[in-house]
Amino acid sequence: MDGRAGHGVPPWRVMAGAPLRGWAWRELAYALTMPLMILVGPVYLFVVVLSVLITTSVIGVPLLALVVLGARGLGRVNRALAGALAGAAIPPPPALRSGPGVLDRLAAALGDVTGWRAVLHGVARLPAAALAFAAAAGLWGLGLVLLTCPLWWQNPPFAAGPPWWRDSALAAALATVTPGTWSGALLMSAAGAALLVAAPWGLHLALAPERWAARALLGPTRGALRIRALEQTRTRAVDEAAAELRRIERDLHDGTAARLVTLAMRLGMAQEDLAHAAQTLPDDTRDGYERLERARALVDGAHRDAKDTLTELRELIHGIHPAALDKGLEVALATLAARHPLSVTLEADLPRRPSPAVESIAFFCTAELLANVVKHSGARHAGVEVRERQGLLRLLVRDDGTGGAVMGAGTGLSGLADRIGVVDGRLAVHSPRGGPTVVTVELPMYI
Repeated sequence: MDGRAGHGVPPWRVMAGAPLRGWAWRELAYALTMPLMILVGPVYLFVVVLSVLITTSVIGVPLLALVVLGARGLGRVNRALAGALAGAAIPPPPALRSGPGVLDRLAAALGDVTGWRAVLHGVARLPAAALAFAAAAGLWGLGLVLLTCPLWWQNPPFAAGPPWWRDSALAAALATVTPGTWSGALLMSAAGAALLVAAPWGLHLALAPERWAARALLGPTRGALRIRALEQTRTRAVDEAAAELRRIERDLHDGTAARLVTLAMRLGMAQEDLAHAAQTLPDDTRDGYERLERARALVDGAHRDAKDTLTELRELIHGIHPAALDKGLEVALATLAARHPLSVTLEADLPRRPSPAVESIAFFCTAELLANVVKHSGARHAGVEVRERQGLLRLLVRDDGTGGAVMGAGTGLSGLADRIGVVDGRLAVHSPRGGPTVVTVELPMYI
């Protein structure tokens, strides 16, 4: 049941119980925060204008970036308040993404659409915030004043005070509505009670523009929602593909590979039996001996084929999902480095495990890059570094070879870039002539 309505309950009972409901007090508290928020908007606008005016100076651009980042943080606070107190559930906008460098962060802040929309919200909400605060003060405040009229009608509190207050127009207006009799005071008290009953609904309507502004400017745009839906779909597809590959690897390892092992063992036993039969066969049965030798040759060929097929199948299983990845990326990379024909040093610092799909992509990128080192670089040593930096998995593969690796020169690096791009990763190659070659891969820790 909605907190603002009741099914099957008379409207007068719903309205009469409104001041006792939690949402009414939360919206009143939200409206009472408006004066502070009303001041924040113009202050931010002033800082933005000042930053734009001095943007040609050294401090102007960084100050403008700080303003946008601060607006993003202020928007987060306003979004939380609107959801907790005003009943406006707003999904969070996309997180700010930037490169590791200072200039990358500065450019990301200046181009942050969410931050600029939060700046616009701080200015555009002024009329809506003023309306909400005025409704709260007028309905709740005036209702309380009128309700307590029997307590103060003989000695109005607004009749006292400094001269500037006694001579003000507001004091004169209040004096004109002050009752002169006890019955008039009771009548005004009843009017105050009715006003307090209607106050939650009036304030709820007055907060409608504020809720609309918060939803329109503090939440994600339609494009961002569409991108988020596509990212979620992609994440599910990548995870399902990784899970399917792991299932295929288990089926091949536990099923097909196991049967091939059994077949090879049986063929080996058949070889031994045929050899023993050939030794015990009488010398005068030449035709039987020739047939036995042909059978031995067939079994020997089948045995070799079974062992070769088993070797190829194990390599295929390892290429689908290395078993070492079940113990984590660091263990898998250490196993890969230990089995590599070159001398490979590994430095790993991963306090948290990435998602399985990211681990798989990072492992196969490392394997492909180390294979390229052997094929093309003429290096004697390679190094692998994998670390977590600012929510990203950063993988570096370097070698002391001749260098000259170029993106797009072949299918290897381009294929890796395509594979990394599936999860919004990035690949950078630094390979001057004469070396060394450093390939950097950045992947999100979680997708």
